[in-house]
Amino acid sequence: MRAAVVRTPGTPPEHAGHPDPVAGPGRSLVRVTAAPIVPLDLLCASGTSYFGVPSVPYVPGVQGVGVVERSGALPVGTRVWFATPAGMAPGDGGLAERCAVADDDLVPLTADLPDPAVAALGTSAVAAWTSLTWRGRLQPGEAVVVLGAGGAVGQVAVGAARVLGAGRVVAVCRSAAAQERARAAGADAVVPMAGDADALTAALARACPDGAHVVVDPVFGVAATAASRVLAPGGRLVNLGGASGDEAVFSSAVLRGRSAEVLGYTNNALTPAQRRDALGAVLDAAAAGRVAVAHETVPLAGVTAAWQRQATGEAGVRLVVTP
Repeated sequence: MRAAVVRTPGTPPEHAGHPDPVAGPGRSLVRVTAAPIVPLDLLCASGTSYFGVPSVPYVPGVQGVGVVERSGALPVGTRVWFATPAGMAPGDGGLAERCAVADDDLVPLTADLPDPAVAALGTSAVAAWTSLTWRGRLQPGEAVVVLGAGGAVGQVAVGAARVLGAGRVVAVCRSAAAQERARAAGADAVVPMAGDADALTAALARACPDGAHVVVDPVFGVAATAASRVLAPGGRLVNLGGASGDEAVFSSAVLRGRSAEVLGYTNNALTPAQRRDALGAVLDAAAAGRVAVAHETVPLAGVTAAWQRQATGEAGVRLVVTP
């Protein structure tokens, strides 16, 4: 089969021939129709992640969409979203014509959405939804601040907060294009990302005058420091990434005085049932036009250039490979 193949950690994958995957006990064979290039793919293939250096050659792609060709768990022809541990454990992922997937990592699809749109949402949508619900415990009428709101997780978090009944949604973004994506997702206010924590704190206080009950934070760093200062009494800051750095500064007086919480989040902590339920809820909202992730489709043959565009941020949107 044809696939994206990483031969040396730290270098982009090449479009090349690769051995066909084999289904076996507890594993299904899926014909891939769409697979996104996501930050976790880039991190794992770099060889610098906390998962260690991946065994090469391997096919990256921690998620995708496709059709079951062989399975003991689902009927042949079932349309599915799937997850893989590619780059985190030995084995191949979804950036290929076919993929062997653990049965527990298959989610049958019923939402009326094109496959690339489903792929663009994927685990980013699961993270955004579950950060708000399971970790953030968002209640109707509460105010939400979304950091990095122009990215995939951020776009879903803005839309999902609306679906879940947030009273006010404030987005924080860097570029003009990202700010426009956040507005399109449904933000009530968009605050440009400032390099200074004090300036950003003041801007957030103006945009969210009654404080933030839930902060969705995929960036950390200065943005998290500023957002923590505007938490409402009982507020919850949910961190699910460190795109802007691995450290932030929090005030003990603020956290104690407001009985606020700083919570960590990872999709890896979810059970298959939690992931399935979250994905289903977001895809239903997306089918109703209430949640989306800006994306661009690229052919598998162009995966090397697409990988480089995604890694440098040149793409601006999520790139989805369509074999």
